[in-house]
Amino acid sequence: MNKEVRCYIESLPEESKKKLLELREIILETLPLSQELINYNILAYTLIKDGKREEQIMIGGFKHHVGLYPHPTTINYFEHELKAYTYSKGSIQFSTKDELPKQLIKQMILYRKSLVNP
Repeated sequence: MNKEVRCYIESLPEESKKKLLELREIILETLPLSQELINYNILAYTLIKDGKREEQIMIGGFKHHVGLYPHPTTINYFEHELKAYTYSKGSIQFSTKDELPKQLIKQMILYRKSLVNP
């Protein structure tokens, strides 16, 4: 974890920090070769080596939730499975009070990766 990433995580409220670290672990478990960086002032993970914005999945921590930004195509594809969550065209919010849907998150990551690197 580089200094910039560490500083971002440390700046979060405790509940958000804990949930973001869980989400980070899911991503790194699913994408073990991913590069971790800061993009748009949140954490980003490359889907391919040196991946740019369209080739990244991003996550962010907020007071009462963590956000996952997998790309609109991924949200459209999984929309029927996201009904229990607050989501929009480009993001999904997971409450800091609830368990993360680990398998669903992994499926979304792998789906997005398959579109970027078929």
